Amino acid sequence: MTDDVLSFSSLHQGLVSRESLPMDQEPEILSLRPKMLAEYIGQPETIETLAIAIQAAKKRGEPLDHVLLHGPPGLGKTTLAHIIANEMGGKLVITSGPALEKGGDLIGLLTHLGEGDVLFVDEIHRLPKTVEEFLYPAMEDFAVDFVFDKGMHARSHRYRLKRFTLVGATTRVGLLSAPLRDRFGIFRNLDFYLQEDLVKITLRSAELLGLKTTKAGAYELARRSRGTPRIVNRLLKRVRDYAQVRADGEIAEKTVEDALKLEGVDQQGLTKLDRSYLTTIIAYYHGGPVGIEALAATLQEEADTLVDVIEPYLLKIGMIIRTSSGRKATESAYRHLGFEID
Repeated sequence: MTDDVLSFSSLHQGLVSRESLPMDQEPEILSLRPKMLAEYIGQPETIETLAIAIQAAKKRGEPLDHVLLHGPPGLGKTTLAHIIANEMGGKLVITSGPALEKGGDLIGLLTHLGEGDVLFVDEIHRLPKTVEEFLYPAMEDFAVDFVFDKGMHARSHRYRLKRFTLVGATTRVGLLSAPLRDRFGIFRNLDFYLQEDLVKITLRSAELLGLKTTKAGAYELARRSRGTPRIVNRLLKRVRDYAQVRADGEIAEKTVEDALKLEGVDQQGLTKLDRSYLTTIIAYYHGGPVGIEALAATLQEEADTLVDVIEPYLLKIGMIIRTSSGRKATESAYRHLGFEID
């Protein structure tokens, strides 16, 4: 077996993740991102809302209202932030909630923003409370308040900021505080993509990468991509490697099937961790209900990883349900894994 195929197989752990991985930052993958709203495939209601808001803001000569995007990982929140900056003609500054540990970190970013720039904060629900409070006047009044000295000598100074747009992204919108959530003017949920949209994304990405792809191959790749564009592009890259080493370089249906069998991705797009999750509920906990902490301990995974990355797709395709007592496997999960239904 060649080194190419060995590396192909060893990457499987990174297929489904909440974060962007190094492979997503490679120039050829970054080039697959649409630059403008007209190029964006899928999420029609969100795109129409943003198109109207951007056009109206440009007519008034004002910055776009602050935007909050929420939904599972990989659905295009970061891409939309890039598009908003491009459409508004501003610079994009990217950070994340965990990276902003103290107020000074945020103030440093805010004071360097120019007129019409876009500040993108990923995982905004993980902002520390002290940092979040600096955002309130920045979002409402485009100002930050500094307090000098302490006690009876304390004095406050308000520093005026250039008018900017904050784009927040979160996978856990319920963890956002009400004061922060209410300061966003545009609030949109990104849902899993339709299969026909994923086929279009696959064909577009293949064309940009200079790959020969059949319609059946694109359909098979889209079917196994968990309704997620990021995963489509990751899988496309891996199938490309397999096709170049083991096939004639063309991404056909059989090539996709063979490549993703090696990768551990089945016909429903489930990975080894997905199947382990379902098997644990069925075999160890008799189909459930079982609490998320018990599942995480059994699987030796972080509970947040299961909630943010694994469960949304399994809920979407109806293989698990959440109850007040915990998670339960459905009949479709039993059938998919070959278990007999009690």
